[in-house]
Amino acid sequence: MMRLCYIGGIGRSGSTLVERVLNELPGVCGLGEVAQVWDNGVRDNRLCGCGAAFRDCPLWSKIGEYAYGGWDNVDLDRITWLRTVVGRTWHVGLLAAPWLGERRRARVIEYVDYHARIYAAAAAVTGARVVVDSSKDTALAYGLRWAGPADLRILHLVRDPRGVAYSWMRRVHDPESGTDVGVPRFPAARCALTWSGHNAAYDLLGRLGRRRHGAVAGRLVHRMRYEEFLADPPGAAGTLSRFAGLPQTGLDLSYLSGGEVELGELHSVSGNRMRFTTGRLALRVDDAWRTGLPVAARRTLTGLCAPLLRRYGYHRPLPPEPSVVGTGADHRMKV
Repeated sequence: MMRLCYIGGIGRSGSTLVERVLNELPGVCGLGEVAQVWDNGVRDNRLCGCGAAFRDCPLWSKIGEYAYGGWDNVDLDRITWLRTVVGRTWHVGLLAAPWLGERRRARVIEYVDYHARIYAAAAAVTGARVVVDSSKDTALAYGLRWAGPADLRILHLVRDPRGVAYSWMRRVHDPESGTDVGVPRFPAARCALTWSGHNAAYDLLGRLGRRRHGAVAGRLVHRMRYEEFLADPPGAAGTLSRFAGLPQTGLDLSYLSGGEVELGELHSVSGNRMRFTTGRLALRVDDAWRTGLPVAARRTLTGLCAPLLRRYGYHRPLPPEPSVVGTGADHRMKV
């Protein structure tokens, strides 16, 4: 039976790297952010992580043929409408209810089924036992709780909000355009509220559990801090392999050694630019925010996120605030 490992959290929390590490385990197929397939892949034909355009990628072509008889048979207008009525973040409160009305439930089932057919097709054409979706889309995670694959595991990936906010402030290299591009610069208060809201939603999802035929069944969510993952990649990979239900006998983690990881190809249509990276990659904590994040922003983030900072173990004292804040940007790959 195919298992789905869904990575939840907020953007810039390290989900692409975690998925890449999982993708190297035998029996695992990482697909990147499946929630973005409809726009980035089917509609815009953007690059897959293998370097080919989406419709030219051999794997995604097979998935589309298996799931829909070809990507041209997908009703993008219908998916967009369903996302509007049941798949936005503001629907999470309704999806967290103990029951759904008949009409809403039917729409949730239909919306989730568009994604579930991709998961099943990926498992069928690759022979994978575990399919990984790093969408982080909170509403989709709640929808999967109602109508997703029978064996669903959700990894709640958390990163220090000050590191997340600083990551959003950088200019990054876009492999598709070949240029350095700016990312939206959200005010610190907005970053803090977004970080708190999405992480609190995954906390709640873990308490709600999985719904099956009107009943709650089984553990659903496992939380891991991104910083803990980087502190001990082999140990974290072992923990995640157990959570994903992979066999532990003879598990080979030799691709994680010496603070580096050997990365193969990932067929991802969306995600961090490192989805294009192959070969050896050094694993290190990117804590440039400690000196690069403006003092006012750091104070705002620390204050507004204080309850969850304590809950997730980020409450330790910070180093002294710098008297001069650097403005230079480091364009090297940071994970």
